[in-house]
Amino acid sequence: MAATLFAAWLVASQRKARRNWGFWIYLVSNALWVAWGWHAQAWALVALQFGLVALNIRGVKKNDDG
Repeated sequence: MAATLFAAWLVASQRKARRNWGFWIYLVSNALWVAWGWHAQAWALVALQFGLVALNIRGVKKNDDG
């Protein structure tokens, strides 16, 4: 959860480099949530994280373009 909150803080930055780090930390956070969700057999959480991975990859690409 801490990684997710820190990533959100970085993504809200006006600095491109901080936003980029934020998206990558979001991706690490997604992996951590998947690991926990898999262990807890929380399949909806796991599925949600895969959707969020797609959005975070999109964020990385759009941040690099702009």
